[in-house]
Amino acid sequence: MERQGLVTFKGQAMTLEGNPIGVGDRAPDFTAINLEMQPVEFKQFKERNVLISSVASVDTPVCEVQTRRVNQEAEQLDHAVMLTISMDLPFAQKRFMKEHGIVRVQMLSDFKNHEFGRAFGLYVKELGLLARAVLVIDKTGQVVYEEIVKEITEQPDYARAFAEVKKLK
Repeated sequence: MERQGLVTFKGQAMTLEGNPIGVGDRAPDFTAINLEMQPVEFKQFKERNVLISSVASVDTPVCEVQTRRVNQEAEQLDHAVMLTISMDLPFAQKRFMKEHGIVRVQMLSDFKNHEFGRAFGLYVKELGLLARAVLVIDKTGQVVYEEIVKEITEQPDYARAFAEVKKLK
């Protein structure tokens, strides 16, 4: 499925590919790659609260800020798993984490099969990257919060996303 115009990149309309997921939907399973180049299935986080931070590339200023902010907030949200997913290769993600002291966020890569991007309808066709988004999934696997940031170069509403995670204790 394709959705056009839901997001823009530097003002230009982009196309999102995949199955749109929204609040109230069951989070689909997907497999992504961890920093050791091993597959990680989302179902391993079953019965855990999860915040997913979707970024285009950790090597851009906006994505860096988003990832650092999620890492910072994770200290107060220890009842939830914090995931950051991008299309970056795990080698780049590992370097980024070391350079920026990211220790509370699990970094996953969707570079191989784009399963996450397509499962959540966040794969940007024109860029081959992920849309900027934040999703909160409760212990039952239900999406309780979703923000797809309209302009990929802008930040999400952190206060709302973290408030939703806090409600899940």
